[in-house]
Amino acid sequence: MRLTTRRRLTRAGMYVLFFAALAAVALLADWERISNQFFRLDIARDQFPEIVTIALKNTLLFTLISFAGGLVLGILFALMKLSSVGPYRWFATVWIELFRGLPALLTIFVMAYVVPIAFGFRIPGGNVGAGLVGLIFVASAYMAEVIRSGIQAVPKGQSEAARSLGMSPAETMVRIILPQGFRIIIPPLTNEFVLLLKDTSLLFIAGSTVLTKELTTFARDGQTTTGNGTPLVMGALLYLVITIPLTRLVAVLERRMARGR
Repeated sequence: MRLTTRRRLTRAGMYVLFFAALAAVALLADWERISNQFFRLDIARDQFPEIVTIALKNTLLFTLISFAGGLVLGILFALMKLSSVGPYRWFATVWIELFRGLPALLTIFVMAYVVPIAFGFRIPGGNVGAGLVGLIFVASAYMAEVIRSGIQAVPKGQSEAARSLGMSPAETMVRIILPQGFRIIIPPLTNEFVLLLKDTSLLFIAGSTVLTKELTTFARDGQTTTGNGTPLVMGALLYLVITIPLTRLVAVLERRMARGR
């Protein structure tokens, strides 16, 4: 038997096993109970419009704030890590390793509770604002490494050509290197946005009010109130409505960049 034929038969067998497993699950599952516990239309209707106008809106707002703040700090720390000045490199390295090494949940907790107790200082925005600062710090650490890799991926000939035209190092970085580097790192930055979107669910540790609940907290509270899992399913569906198009966008961008190279 030829290798190609064997591969086709193996692939066909895997498909058969996969669909057989799905059929077994479908036959064995108690769909009436599942429907009553997770797909109650009356409970789903009761979640609207607040699950969109409050929870989804806050989730997107918190994600945008964390991403924008993380991007600004990420650029700063990426440049510091590439600097020829030793203290800049050391500080950026410590920052990046610290906030990449700590769990995001712990960072949010520290900013929301430990910092006010230790220094007698409350971050503007209350606990939610403190939690967002924690997310910004975590995002900046990951983005700094992504941005650094993008900068280093730009051919050195670009900076040499800019310097030969009389541009200063700072002007070369801003006008030549960073624009090209960002073109390279658009897919991983988009992926970081998706991760931040899901990480906003960790803000529950900082506490929230009725008007500052994000999607996961809103759905969990709905589940507690109704004693039913339908609000959690609604929250999951809204996450997928946002994340699936973004992940497909990342795939499209990566394919285009591969063709460009």
